[in-house]
Amino acid sequence: MPSRPGAVVPGVRAASAARDARLPDAVDRVTHTPLLTKDTHMTTAVPAQKTQTTASCTIRAEVFVPVDTSGGTVTARMVTFAGLHDGLEHIALVFGETLDPTPLVRVHSECLTGDVFGSGRCDCGPQLREAVDRMAECGGVLLYLRQEGRGIGLYNKLDAYVLQDRGLDTFAANRELNFGDDLRDYRVAAQMLGALGVHAIRLLSNNPDKAAQLTAAGVEVAETESTGLFLSGSNQRYLEAKAHAGHRIALPREGAA
Repeated sequence: MPSRPGAVVPGVRAASAARDARLPDAVDRVTHTPLLTKDTHMTTAVPAQKTQTTASCTIRAEVFVPVDTSGGTVTARMVTFAGLHDGLEHIALVFGETLDPTPLVRVHSECLTGDVFGSGRCDCGPQLREAVDRMAECGGVLLYLRQEGRGIGLYNKLDAYVLQDRGLDTFAANRELNFGDDLRDYRVAAQMLGALGVHAIRLLSNNPDKAAQLTAAGVEVAETESTGLFLSGSNQRYLEAKAHAGHRIALPREGAA
């Protein structure tokens, strides 16, 4: 049974009221709107959504940085922003001298454990590397959002890992800590794209809510492309939970060769 707000799960400190207060507007907005499948490669067209007004932001600074990829080192433009509505330090990496009218875009939420330390509990690191490799070849925009642990923060994510080791899945563990399943708010991504002059995108993502939120914020999501499947014995339960929650993940059927 989920603990009361403010209660302490044995061995794990429950989320603080201050942390809850920091993310009040995102808790109840999460939806898993199904998209219309376009082909067997899991590329999808996004249905029309009601558009919300999103305040604009501006480019604060940009610098060229060398980025290592599986095909060698390439140069990308790293961009910072002023006026983002949540006040956090999100960044963009722009690959290519010029962008297509509808560039490939990956909106990637920070995952210190997977992106930096190579944790096998999730598929975040491989997804990030896949995006960088693809954009190094064909251009695109990587938005790196500081929304660790689907918005609950690093320490709370590690607390959730403790609960997952006791049998809860990734979403149930969040609820046990008195958080929603997914607190991420992608309005900042829409702001960043607007500042970069990008208004229509091909979204590299398995998450229907990401496309729905971007569309609602005024970004034209012309299509979505699923990431590769990065399945291992360490992240199978995690991917199964995401697939059950509506993410487009083509897990092999049990008993299939």
